[in-house]
Amino acid sequence: MDYTSLGSSDLRVSRIALGCMTFAQPTDRHPWTLDEDAAQPIFRRAVELGITLWDTANVYGHGTSEEILGRAVRRYARREEVVIATKVGLPMHDGPTGSGLSRRAIMTQIDASLHRLGTDYVDVYQVHRFDPETPVEETMEALHDVVAAGKARFLGASSMAAWQFAKMQHAARLRYWPEFVSMQNQYSLVQREEEREMFGLLADQAVSSLPWCPLASGRLARPYGQQTHRSANDQIGRQFFDDADKSIIDAVQRVADVHDVTMAQVALAWVLSNPVVAAPIVGASAPQHLDDATAALTVSLSGQEHVMLTAPYTPRQPTGF
Repeated sequence: MDYTSLGSSDLRVSRIALGCMTFAQPTDRHPWTLDEDAAQPIFRRAVELGITLWDTANVYGHGTSEEILGRAVRRYARREEVVIATKVGLPMHDGPTGSGLSRRAIMTQIDASLHRLGTDYVDVYQVHRFDPETPVEETMEALHDVVAAGKARFLGASSMAAWQFAKMQHAARLRYWPEFVSMQNQYSLVQREEEREMFGLLADQAVSSLPWCPLASGRLARPYGQQTHRSANDQIGRQFFDDADKSIIDAVQRVADVHDVTMAQVALAWVLSNPVVAAPIVGASAPQHLDDATAALTVSLSGQEHVMLTAPYTPRQPTGF
């Protein structure tokens, strides 16, 4: 495993992140999630491979993902060996403390997350989306107080417009509050709109990208038209992609055949080649998916192959905000 610093911080993270949205109590809306017993081999393999960055959110499985992750840390690793990242902002329950980025919501939800995770602190506390109803100064001061209280080591953000991210960073900088060290945004060969504004901003401010959906919910990991249980049942994920992606997926398959590696390794190697990217977040549903992801660190793509992979892309609306 390779490791890198997250943004300008001294926090070292593995260059592959384990996405824990997959691990939660299955529901009618998310029948593809894995319960705790099914998740254990994947956590164990993550530790064996040196994958130390584990990402979740309070809203995943309505808190059950955090609970499963917390117990896995205690079962397979020492707390200081794992970088735990979680999020706040999306609805957990009705009322003023159940969603958004107000001071009341942040202070309520960080304590709830720590309780579910069974830890005194998280390594990265991330705002899940921009909250237009709350002044950014209120949000950033509350996050400063979370860090000052020792409940989070660093701060991150997720999925918003570049101007929104810049506005929040500026509010923190003016008052010498902690700034974001990471941006968790959607980025893959079939969704590259972050290259237009966000990635330039992140490079300028020494902030790392932690791409989610780097395999486009598995679409870039297999020939066009093939589906997994998740891709067939993920109502949220399927809205991000369409038939315009076929030529890109075909190009990934051709490059994978040349290298005699899997399509997932090629797609992840391309994401990892972006200098702003620290670690793509891999939502593994089987241990071998983590082996594939780790192997991507050794795949080197030529300039011609980069052109083959990127040439079919057409501009599209950003998704996932």
